[in-house]
Amino acid sequence: MGEKKIMLGNEAIARGAWEAGVKVSAAYPGTPSTEISENIVKYEEIYAEWAPNEKVATEVAIGASISGVRAMASMKHVGLNVAADPLYTAAYTGVTGGLVLVVADDPGMYSSQNEQDTRAVARAAQVPVLEPSDSQEAKDFVKTAYDLSEKYDTPVFVRTTTRLAHSQGIVELEDRVEREDTPYERKFQKYVMMPGNAIKRHPVVEERMKKLAEDANSLEINKAEYHDTSIGFITSGIPYNYVKEAMPNASVLKLGMVHPLPRKLIEEFASKVDKLYIFEELEPVFEEQIKSWGIACSGKDVFTLQGEYSANMIRRKVLGEEIEAAAPAQVPARPPILCPGCPHRSVYSVLKKMKIHAAGDIGCYTLGAVAPLSVVDTTICMGASISSLHGMEKARGKEYVKDWVAVIGDSTFMHTGVNSLMNMVYNQATGTVIILDNSTTGMTGHQDHAATGKTLKGQVVPAIDIYKLCKAIGIEHVNVVNAFDIKTLEKTIKEEVARDAVSVIIAQAPCVLLKTNVFKTKCRPVSEKCKKCGLCLRPGCPALTKNEDGTISIDDTMCNGCGLCKQLCPADAIEEVEV
Repeated sequence: MGEKKIMLGNEAIARGAWEAGVKVSAAYPGTPSTEISENIVKYEEIYAEWAPNEKVATEVAIGASISGVRAMASMKHVGLNVAADPLYTAAYTGVTGGLVLVVADDPGMYSSQNEQDTRAVARAAQVPVLEPSDSQEAKDFVKTAYDLSEKYDTPVFVRTTTRLAHSQGIVELEDRVEREDTPYERKFQKYVMMPGNAIKRHPVVEERMKKLAEDANSLEINKAEYHDTSIGFITSGIPYNYVKEAMPNASVLKLGMVHPLPRKLIEEFASKVDKLYIFEELEPVFEEQIKSWGIACSGKDVFTLQGEYSANMIRRKVLGEEIEAAAPAQVPARPPILCPGCPHRSVYSVLKKMKIHAAGDIGCYTLGAVAPLSVVDTTICMGASISSLHGMEKARGKEYVKDWVAVIGDSTFMHTGVNSLMNMVYNQATGTVIILDNSTTGMTGHQDHAATGKTLKGQVVPAIDIYKLCKAIGIEHVNVVNAFDIKTLEKTIKEEVARDAVSVIIAQAPCVLLKTNVFKTKCRPVSEKCKKCGLCLRPGCPALTKNEDGTISIDDTMCNGCGLCKQLCPADAIEEVEV
């Protein structure tokens, strides 16, 4: 027996990549997949990088695979949309070294803008999918995925979810298997996907999926557990654990490969149980296919299409039990808010004062949509703030967008925002883009990116200069402003939104949570000067509260000394003190 260790699901996936002999890993951070790369980078034998987006990460992994080594790309489910272009083609070309894409779905939308199901994408792309149910399987299934990838000449998905990614389990560790690199052979008919070659590859893909479906019937990770045959469940992943908890004596067909499905195994299992339930989170991927084979079963007619499942769901819906649960504790509501000292709050306070709408993007700054700031009107996907602003102008005219700006973070700008900005220049737009440059990928836990000057491996490298990049694509009016200098910020915004040309404002100030960010001052109220006007409270900084007499208090443990409240106070009733 090897050493055992308690690991998060993401940590176990990284360990599986190392044990499988992976040599190249690329990713873009996105909850709940981020920690995969943050753990992979600890293994010296694996080259690991943050790519500017998931499409690039996938292409890096494809290139490494074609050269003959095992490679991985990791992303969250919406990142797979960005990676779809190379993915669909890689399904046609196949692989040389093993190629695995780890994709983390988010049932319940804890940190995502939709609840899409990766299995549906895999069916369209004709790529097999493995789905582990605990940390041990997370590690083991990664290794199995590489074996399948090379055996069947295909990319393979390992699908995880938020619950698996961030839950812990005991994992038995094994040694790394050093796999010899496959010698490179020029195979342009296989890897050059011009139409003539692609036409020939499509039948290969179809035959491969048929073979995979047939072999899935005897695959060890697909296994039937027969107990009480009056009720049977077909399930996979984390929901398997809920079935075992709620109904330990029920018969279960646990699918480790969730696409393609093992028809013979499913038909055999269905024939041996009296009542069959399909217990799968999100889309009825199993259910629809199983019903198409003429097998009677219950699924989404009993269980929900939305959110995470639970053991109690089975107890209620299948056993008819009334679940007695303690009433939730009556605690004060904690609305989502920006951190004390966040530079985004400063920018949004200026936009609110100026009554300017913001087309928003994916990041912490989405919180500018909620009270009391309430300036962000749209959030669609990475990079969409700039494109949607452009669309508004083309629909309603340049005068219309003079009451609007696009807001986007530095990491998101590097991800897909730069493409949208090029489109504005090319198609002669006149909108204003504010790049909220806080020197990190904030929402996912402060990862570096191409404009921070540091790689995933910790290497210091030349940083992409956002100002020069904007200039290089033809934008004449590019302004760099301290995000906390609200007077200059207001003046600059007023000037730029009035222009009949594309303009960019780079609002710079580091994220308050960065370890390198050292605060030398704090703000303190001078109560005898306070006019009780409440202007300092308007940005909604959680460090500030209103006293019963109308004056304000500043929580010394929360204040980061950003000085926003001091700038807003017309009575000089807030002072900055050194700490």
